[in-house]
Amino acid sequence: MITVKPMGSVEGKDVFLYTLQQGISVDISSYGATITAIRVPDKCGNTVDVALGSADLQQLTQAGSYMGAVVGRCGNRIADGKFTLEGKEYSLAKNDGGKAHLHGGNVGFNKKVFSARTEGNSVYFSLRSPDGEENYPAALDLTVKYTVSGCGLTIEYFAQSDGTTLCNPTNHAYFNLNGESDGSILDNVVTLNADSFLAVDKCLIPTEEKSVKGTPFDFTQPKPIGKDINCDDAQLKTAGGYDHNFCLKGSHAATVYSPKTGIVMDCYTDRPGIQFYSGNFLNGEQGKSLYAKRSGFCLETQLYPDAVNHPKWQSPILKKGENFYTKTQYLFSVK
Repeated sequence: MITVKPMGSVEGKDVFLYTLQQGISVDISSYGATITAIRVPDKCGNTVDVALGSADLQQLTQAGSYMGAVVGRCGNRIADGKFTLEGKEYSLAKNDGGKAHLHGGNVGFNKKVFSARTEGNSVYFSLRSPDGEENYPAALDLTVKYTVSGCGLTIEYFAQSDGTTLCNPTNHAYFNLNGESDGSILDNVVTLNADSFLAVDKCLIPTEEKSVKGTPFDFTQPKPIGKDINCDDAQLKTAGGYDHNFCLKGSHAATVYSPKTGIVMDCYTDRPGIQFYSGNFLNGEQGKSLYAKRSGFCLETQLYPDAVNHPKWQSPILKKGENFYTKTQYLFSVK
């Protein structure tokens, strides 16, 4: 079942909130194709909202944390905002502290009003990013399909371009399996299907792939987020916690469990990497609740950050005539 209600308008464009309900219930705004709520049952049968966010349009437009939104064209960071494509160098906005390009630039997809249509238990959000927008080459047509079925949320991305460009969209949902208003994720227990991660420099740009073994980044066995997050580790200090790409070994990317609620979330993806972010820069952002530091975590499925400048990594380059597709699933259960 899908219900739709108006949220207001942005620059003359009407914005709507879509509620998809079948087993679980998910709210998604056409502003930024933004997830604003995910309601799932806990071990006692009570409904718990596990997604940080807001259904208030003014709060969405003013948010700086990308909370729940689709980001792009190129999610994550590009070093110094520069890359070369077909012999031409492009310079993008360095909107991450003047050091790097982040999540598509100053006005990324998170700040766009998507057109929407429903079909069955899915909503399709679409937009056209014109040639030169945020200084990316070529026009890009993107559709993001959200489907709720039984215990899961599936996100599928479809894109085509009329020329060579970059395409690496993802969703920046923040989760707390204790409930979005709980205030801390440190007792959420995480397992990541990754034997290695990408170390970063002071600008949070990847420098090398490193083994997780013997480091605070070893989540190959279930571990509370807070267990090692304050360790005397150079990488943790650089990022203020976890904000790193983990190099996945298979499609079952991650499992997270809340001992408080019994809620389990399994993440599946066809992407090679996942950005595990521990909400280090949340700073009292107002949503359904007040979101302080480490009150939510992200599992952003992606190509490796700055991949366009690393020829050995899977490329974010999309050429004319190619069809871009990727899928991520979040499945919920209890134990």
